[in-house]
Amino acid sequence: MHNRDAVFLEDLCPKLSFRRWRKSLHTFTGKSCIYCGNPSESIDHVIPRSHGGLSITENCVPACLSCNGHKSDNEVFSWYRRQRFYDPRRAMAIRAWIDGDLRLALRLLQWAQPSHIKQENSPSSKNSEKDYFMQAA
Repeated sequence: MHNRDAVFLEDLCPKLSFRRWRKSLHTFTGKSCIYCGNPSESIDHVIPRSHGGLSITENCVPACLSCNGHKSDNEVFSWYRRQRFYDPRRAMAIRAWIDGDLRLALRLLQWAQPSHIKQENSPSSKNSEKDYFMQAA
């Protein structure tokens, strides 16, 4: 039996791959909100869908319910600069995330809050990076 003849669970249930993608986004940041550092419970579109934003990795970031709700459909940087928890390192991480440079974004988030983000050299983060590249295809 060849690989092309196999039926994969993801082919039968597309929501399964979507759930894995969402889970991998949370795993990247150590399950913390990219804006404030609290535990992430949702996915926020940096460029809101109402403004033409897509549901792709570069436009979706882990966020807590509070940040996701307060940001609503505002432009991310103008909203973030007005927050009391504004951190320029996190703002640079958001910019790197949008630009598709997840490694830089994770390093900046590590610098902003080192206790919440796992080391990049750990085996679990290497697996999550591998999942990201598989999901992006």
